[in-house]
Amino acid sequence: MKNIHKGTLAVLGSVLLLLGSCQQGAKKDESTAPTTSEPVEAEPVAPPKGIISLDESKSLYDNYTKNRVDMIERMELEQYPDEKFEASRFTSFTYSDIKQYMAYIEQEAKEANVDISSLRFYFANYPNTPDFPDGKKVVHPRQNSIFIVPTIKVDGEDYGFYIGADGNAKLIKDAVGSTETGSTDSNDKSYASMLPVFLQDDTSLNLNHGSSGPPPYGDF
Repeated sequence: MKNIHKGTLAVLGSVLLLLGSCQQGAKKDESTAPTTSEPVEAEPVAPPKGIISLDESKSLYDNYTKNRVDMIERMELEQYPDEKFEASRFTSFTYSDIKQYMAYIEQEAKEANVDISSLRFYFANYPNTPDFPDGKKVVHPRQNSIFIVPTIKVDGEDYGFYIGADGNAKLIKDAVGSTETGSTDSNDKSYASMLPVFLQDDTSLNLNHGSSGPPPYGDF
């Protein structure tokens, strides 16, 4: 019996020594393992299908000059013969403003549980008044501009939307419709009086007030 007891103790001791060496080996392996991983390179971004060449850009720019700018400036001269008017050719937003705008509309769409389907760029014309209806200063009266409207899919069609006071996405067409807002002439009060009235807590997602101006020197 004593011999059996001694043999059992010897076997247990060997097992414990073996386990201890395995644990030390594992710890050693962990300590020698690299603590940082190789940076993962981002996949190259393919150019969008809408990218056009510089030659095509120049052609489009010249077409606008020939077919639109002269008519705009003649019309303005007829209405205001004592004022020099140079038609705007572009509207720009800072890159950081566009990034903030994209993040903002994505945030609002997510909270309203809808997916943005497109961005719609509307042509616009500033009023010949010192201020907009919201009180902001009109920096370039009578100049053309653009404003951006995000859209969502409804029954297979894209519709501009805003966030209602209840937090849900609502279609702009149901709030504004196709009714004209009246003349932009400073002598015609219908411009301000006929604008649609929204609830105080409604949230517009439309972006405007970019920097518009005449041809940027050197571009085209």
